[in-house]
Amino acid sequence: MTAAARAPLVTPVLIAGCLILMLGFSIRASFGMFQLPIATEFHWARADFSLAIAIQNLAWGIGQPIFGALAEKFGDRKAVILGAIMYAAGLVASSFAVTPGQHWLLEIIVGFGIAGTGFGVVLAVVGRASSPENRSLALGIATAAGSAGQVFGAPLAEILLGYFPWQTVFLIFAGLILCALFAVPFLRSPHVATRAELEESIGTVVKRAFKDPSFSMIFLGFFSCGYQLAFITAHFPAFVTERCGPIAAGGILADLGITSTSALGAIAISVIGIFNIAGSIFAGALGKRYTKKYLLSGIYVARTVAAAIFISLPMTPATVLVFSAVMGALWLATVPLTSGLVAHIYGLRYMGTLYGIVFLSHQIGGFLGVWLGGKMYDLTGDYTLVWWIGVGVGAFSAIVHLPVREKPLMAQPA
Repeated sequence: MTAAARAPLVTPVLIAGCLILMLGFSIRASFGMFQLPIATEFHWARADFSLAIAIQNLAWGIGQPIFGALAEKFGDRKAVILGAIMYAAGLVASSFAVTPGQHWLLEIIVGFGIAGTGFGVVLAVVGRASSPENRSLALGIATAAGSAGQVFGAPLAEILLGYFPWQTVFLIFAGLILCALFAVPFLRSPHVATRAELEESIGTVVKRAFKDPSFSMIFLGFFSCGYQLAFITAHFPAFVTERCGPIAAGGILADLGITSTSALGAIAISVIGIFNIAGSIFAGALGKRYTKKYLLSGIYVARTVAAAIFISLPMTPATVLVFSAVMGALWLATVPLTSGLVAHIYGLRYMGTLYGIVFLSHQIGGFLGVWLGGKMYDLTGDYTLVWWIGVGVGAFSAIVHLPVREKPLMAQPA
């Protein structure tokens, strides 16, 4: 048995990374729950707060390669500390915002905070700390931790909003994200890289990736993932609240205390998170054995079919829960495969920066999904067109991954 084969899967780095992602994503997944309270209090159009969440997604995407580069230059732990502080500061300041413009501006800070505590930095640490045999599964477990946060994030926000004004809930969440700092000391991982990778500058590696058509295809393919996920996170609770058929009195949901479509909207986000835990781990395990680009293409096909069927049927509590379960199994399954693909092709040395650049496409899609959702709702009173756009971009992502060349791109000799 080789040393690599004996390398443990579960390490302090993996546990710490999971805790940070869990806390960060529990808060991020709850923002859709603030749509109606904030719009109702200030009598805003749906697009006003939607744009704030959209800007948050875009800032997250822009901040991801920046924090990836900061982590690689100054250290992973410093990047995470800075991200957590920015996250908390943005939430505290947002609790005092009373105009759409103030929320738009402050969500930039929140978005950068999410970037510092999110996948780009943490997955790079986990990837470097894992053996090649364990890497894909470890990335899947870390991704699943973000899903675990989603399980309780939206329901926690729903419960807190029942007792406190939304401003106080933002302050509570600011304190919650600062708890991630207790896990930072355990983020210690070696810079595992070949000698050739260590001798290259970040500019050289990024330039080579930009010249590679496969990198462009991975970048473009991640767009629909962001569009679909951000749209559902931001608008699905409100969509369910307003469009879903009534919950039967005396039924299973009512017996569980879910008596309103508002509560069902929050539970739907949790169901997505629950099934995503298994989906992310399973995708990471499959990525160890099968070609990642084909797995990614299959996930996008499945998402496209699920969304098309859901929007074509009358919305009932049953269809909401079934769709949430199916989409949950596919939700972040793309993340360990995409990050693992980047590491496999371009190496580990600058994985954080390169994945951060790819993730920017994800967040551009997220910006459009959230913003279009609010804009089209205000124009038409309906989300249907935005759903069908998501079906179209999902089909595009399924196709664009197929030509990706899945083999390491080696440094060219001088």
